[in-house]
Amino acid sequence: MSIQQFFAILWARRAFVFVTLAGALTSALFVAFLLPPRYEATSRVMLNFIKPDPVTGEVISSSFARTYTKTQSELIRDYRVAGQVVDRLGMGGDPVLQAQFARLPPEQRTDFRRWLADSIIARTNADLVLGTNILEISYRSTNAEISRIVADALREAYIDSSLADRREEAQRNANWFERQAQDIQVKLEQAEKAKAAFEKQHDIVLQEDNSDIDSMRLAALAGTSAPVMPAMPPIMPASSAATAQLAQVDAAIAQASERLGPSHPQMQALREQRRIIEAQAARDMAAASAANAAAARAAGAGAATISREVADQRSKVIGQRDQLGTLRKLKDAVDLQRAQLGKINERIGELRQEAESGQTGLTMLGNAVTPTAPYFPNKPLILLGAGIFGIVIGALSGLLLELLGRKVRSEGDITNGFDKPLLAVMPGPDDGVPQGLVGRVRQFVLPRYGAVR
Repeated sequence: MSIQQFFAILWARRAFVFVTLAGALTSALFVAFLLPPRYEATSRVMLNFIKPDPVTGEVISSSFARTYTKTQSELIRDYRVAGQVVDRLGMGGDPVLQAQFARLPPEQRTDFRRWLADSIIARTNADLVLGTNILEISYRSTNAEISRIVADALREAYIDSSLADRREEAQRNANWFERQAQDIQVKLEQAEKAKAAFEKQHDIVLQEDNSDIDSMRLAALAGTSAPVMPAMPPIMPASSAATAQLAQVDAAIAQASERLGPSHPQMQALREQRRIIEAQAARDMAAASAANAAAARAAGAGAATISREVADQRSKVIGQRDQLGTLRKLKDAVDLQRAQLGKINERIGELRQEAESGQTGLTMLGNAVTPTAPYFPNKPLILLGAGIFGIVIGALSGLLLELLGRKVRSEGDITNGFDKPLLAVMPGPDDGVPQGLVGRVRQFVLPRYGAVR
């Protein structure tokens, strides 16, 4: 069947199509005016998951942002939030709702509060505004004012529930960490007692840098005995002065011997002075030699003493090597317990702060507005759909009737229905409109090809 044939059939059955279209539009108008109007109010809240948390400093990664927002949407439609709305609005004391619940079949009656919460959940929707982090909470009702009140109540209940959940989780985690801290505190005390007992038993004390006193003393002694003791110079300050005076007297005697004889009183006085000075120089040299010998003996005795002390201390340190290893392990265990206890106490402080914080990561963006026009029924859309439906049903019904009672309405019906060529089409007698197509076919086709079967 060609397009021309299809439209020819529709035009022939146009009255039937118009009847179905009128019936569909009438039914749609009746239904649109019969259905009660429904209103939708929306309330918005901004999810601050892009900013760091003010308490913990955590940021939700982009890979989990979609999961986070989907979770928040489902939480809004949770029984816990809807139940809070029921309690806040006092819906449990409404006699109309109580009567509706009483008319339910016995098998559908579970809990009145649960039934009210389920009715709120069924009319609630929550989703992100496209391209933003704003969560839009919508509620649908047959009353415009009720839809606005419930939408705001859902948002407030959601924020309060989120804050309560966060505080409860932080409190629960803090309690768990406190129990862990108590266990670690007991282990720390046991480790400290074991370390102190071992130090007392073996008379070893470790410093904070894991060094013991005996090793530090050995290092100090080794540093003292390392350099070679230099030879002490002769101590002869007095002999140096006497020697100088003796040289001066010898020079005076040499000058006087050129002018005076050996028996001259002045020469004899100079020789006496030289004898006294020479005796003094000899005594000074003897004293200096004795002092040098004593210093050398003292230095030798000190070096020997230090060497013996270094050897004894080295033996002591070597003998304590195993005990030092064990003591260092005990100290490492103490340090580990202290570090774990410090981290846990820090985490407990953060959780306690979070449990007392009023931050929810949510920001309210204004209250809901009472809708002025219902979102359902959408009369223009209903009429458009009914019109399309009526035309389609009328066209299909016309085609069905045409197939049940086939008629020749165009040249295509002849060329497609008979294995004979169509030679010509003559205009009809009325205004050139083709009429009596079957007669014209007989006029032009039958004389040449015989009867049409």
